[in-house]
Amino acid sequence: MKQQLVSTLNRLLADTELDVNEHQRDQLVTLVTLLDKWNKAFNLTSVREPNAMVGRHIVDSLVVSPYLEGQRFIDVGTGPGLPGLPLAIINPDKEFVLLDSLGKRIRFIRMVIHHLGLTNVSAVESRVEAYQPEQKFDGVLSRAFASLDDMVSWCAHLLSAKGRFLALKGQYPESELQVLPEHLTLDKVYPLIVPEQEGERHLVVLSQRLG
Repeated sequence: MKQQLVSTLNRLLADTELDVNEHQRDQLVTLVTLLDKWNKAFNLTSVREPNAMVGRHIVDSLVVSPYLEGQRFIDVGTGPGLPGLPLAIINPDKEFVLLDSLGKRIRFIRMVIHHLGLTNVSAVESRVEAYQPEQKFDGVLSRAFASLDDMVSWCAHLLSAKGRFLALKGQYPESELQVLPEHLTLDKVYPLIVPEQEGERHLVVLSQRLG
């Protein structure tokens, strides 16, 4: 199975401009095998087929990488570590905190961190409103976590003064953008291209007005 996953990952990455070395590709494939193995017990994702996970979870997460500005990032409502784990694998120079309120997900992520020897990731079991970091973040990431309004109200305390919200969405979130709080600025909405995946994907980037 692993060779087939490698082949799928290589084919999909060839249709992107992402720079992913062989060691990182091996780690990403291992992540899929672990997700497949533990999914049976922990019900981590509705995607049951490992080959489908490569596109819908791994590459879908990786396409956000070019938009990561800064050093410290938090992935809120990370689930089984998406997009945080794939992004941490291909960005070893950046730090990631993966936050979720469900213990079984955090146990899975910690097992993956240990198994892959990742040194730039930590997993935190907490509700986002209750989590008080010692140091603020350059970026707050979310993937299918909440509405933009809920995301910014729940996560505002996590962001540094010049930090940005990075929300992964499906279709262009027209109605959500129309009701943004006044203290926020819409920097840009980037259409994301995920090879061989159906449906729209967008990255919404928001920042806080200073002063």
